[in-house]
Parts: sequence; C-alpha cells; structure tokens
Amino acid sequence: MLGAGIILLNSNNEVLLLLRDNKIDIPFPNMWDIPGGKVEEGESPEQALRREMLEEMSIHNLGEIKLFKILTSENITDNIFWKRINLNLREIELNEGQVLGYFDLKKIQETELAFNYNKVLEEFYKEIVNKKGLL
Repeated sequence: MLGAGIILLNSNNEVLLLLRDNKIDIPFPNMWDIPGGKVEEGESPEQALRREMLEEMSIHNLGEIKLFKILTSENITDNIFWKRINLNLREIELNEGQVLGYFDLKKIQETELAFNYNKVLEEFYKEIVNKKGLL
C-alpha cells in the first residue's frame, strides 16, 4: 500500500494532529494521527495528500509542500510531507476524525500516536525544526 501524510507546523512549532474516528473497522481507532491517507490508482503521493486534505478538512489550497521522508515497512510505503502553516482550527470543516489539535514535542512524546508517528515526529523535530533553527 502507498500512503501520504503531512506534518503541518505552526509558528509556535506545534504539529496539527487529528483524532481518528472511534470505529473498530479502521486501523488505530480513537488515536491521534497526522492528516493523510491512501494513494489511489493513478495519483502521485502529493496529489493524494491534497485530495485527502480537501476531503478530511476542506482545505482547498495547501500551497507548496516539502517532502520530509519516505518510510517503508512490510506493508506500506508512506510519503511524509511537511509545511509551515498557521491554521485556525475553528475555521476548519472537519469531515473525518473527531477533533483537531496542536501538539508540541513534549505533548507528542506523552501521547501514543497512530502508525508509530511518534518516532517520525521526533525525527522531524530533530532534523527540521531544531536543525533549521525553527525553534
């Protein structure tokens, strides 16, 4: 399976996370996750991500995004993008998931995230946020 997700970082160096629906028929129900989803036939990972952002949060124009990492495990290749953006959570129309929230690194470390994204986000803070002097 091919997936695409995005780390949305605000000016306070907090990451936007989505609390997944609490449905037993989905992976990692009721857990925090980065926005994203599956890449469909004929889509590039970036196209899939933009479609998912529109479907999940009604975000029409994400603008330029950067590739952070491509992670490969036994059953998925996950393309992780990132963007610095300040979104007003009250203005987002959430169509999937229960709620959105901003998490700093400490809160991320205290929360078990879906799809082992704790490790990915810790790497992101180390390699992008701290290294580029964004903190």
